[in-house]
Amino acid sequence: MIEEWELACTPQHRIRQRHYEVAVLPLGATEPHNLHLPEGIDFLNANEIARRCCRAAWDKCQSVVCLPAIPYGVDCNLLGFPLTIHVSQMSLDAMVRDIILSLRRHGIRKVVIFNGHGGNEFMALIRQMQADTDIHLFLCNWWQVGSDRYDEIFQQADDHGGEMETSVAMALWPELVQKEQAASGQAKPFALKALQEGWVRTSRDFSRLNDYCGVGNPQAASAEKGRKYLEVVCARISEFLIELAETPIDNDFPHRS
Repeated sequence: MIEEWELACTPQHRIRQRHYEVAVLPLGATEPHNLHLPEGIDFLNANEIARRCCRAAWDKCQSVVCLPAIPYGVDCNLLGFPLTIHVSQMSLDAMVRDIILSLRRHGIRKVVIFNGHGGNEFMALIRQMQADTDIHLFLCNWWQVGSDRYDEIFQQADDHGGEMETSVAMALWPELVQKEQAASGQAKPFALKALQEGWVRTSRDFSRLNDYCGVGNPQAASAEKGRKYLEVVCARISEFLIELAETPIDNDFPHRS
């Protein structure tokens, strides 16, 4: 069955019959997450969750298209671990910009950057393209979408390869998760009070935190918790995509007239 919401699977003769209002671009990273999750979990999750959301939105509006995922991200601070793949933010921005400008040639002016990696920073690009073009860009960091429900589902905070991320992976990719290999998730804290309290920020070299690139205890993770969180996330994002597709672009968009 051809899914016309998924660009990679749709032939041209079907595309010609459609008008797509919204394009969703999933992207993530290729990097380690503790010892038990696959190297590609960031882009695997972003791609699959974006697909689920686009599929759900398509049932109501049939004007959303999911683009092929970009599997690489900004990972210079994880290069101390085997086979981390890093691309600079400048390179990533250039690729994303070219993709978005290609979409504009085909009449798509609403684009959702569907991000699966915390090291990717797109707001500067979004501000610049808003000033330079008539394209409207939206950033969705999928793992943050259900943050207000986090404590109802999970026991411990997740930073990198912890309970939430492991639970989602167990729900989506059970055959790829080797939970018995997971390390504790303990990491060295910041020495400076301002960094501990969060009102000063810096980049973390993950190789200085521990020797396995994990922050957050995954032991309480379960597929059931992952499914509960995904239900919240996917419902919210799919509704956003429908609303975005159905809201016309006027002089005030995306604000109220």
